[in-house]
Amino acid sequence: MVRRPVAVVTALVLLAEAVGVAIVNVVLATVAENQNMSLAGLEPGAMSTGAWAMGGVSTVLLAAVALIALTAAVRDRSPGRVGRFALIATAVVHGVLGALVVGLVGWSAFVVLMVALALIVGTLIGYGPERRKPAAAAGNPGAGGAPETAGPPAPPAISPTTP
Repeated sequence: MVRRPVAVVTALVLLAEAVGVAIVNVVLATVAENQNMSLAGLEPGAMSTGAWAMGGVSTVLLAAVALIALTAAVRDRSPGRVGRFALIATAVVHGVLGALVVGLVGWSAFVVLMVALALIVGTLIGYGPERRKPAAAAGNPGAGGAPETAGPPAPPAISPTTP
């Protein structure tokens, strides 16, 4: 199966992104702190603190999502509800940033973000919701022997009532 390698590559790409985001925010915070002018009345110290905070939070979140993808690959199981939500939120952020970065940075940055988005979506699809096996297929002899069919349940029977 390809889902394990995709999840491992996703984790590595997200870890590389976390390191890149950390480096960019360290540079931004240092430059903001060393300047002697304000931006729209905002103090340089406040801008520096904001860059440090944003860099730290972004790095931790990207590393956590990378850990979720790596855990899914090692266990070869779908991540839990919180893990799936984190992967979906990260995919949405990559999609929005990809749309914004085309005009601001260029097509190469767009391609990098779309590759990361494709890997995240590939991990989500590869480790989709696990389907439970019917009791008869799981080896339970007292389950009746007939496997359940996939699809919606049958509507309840309507019995006539007398007035």
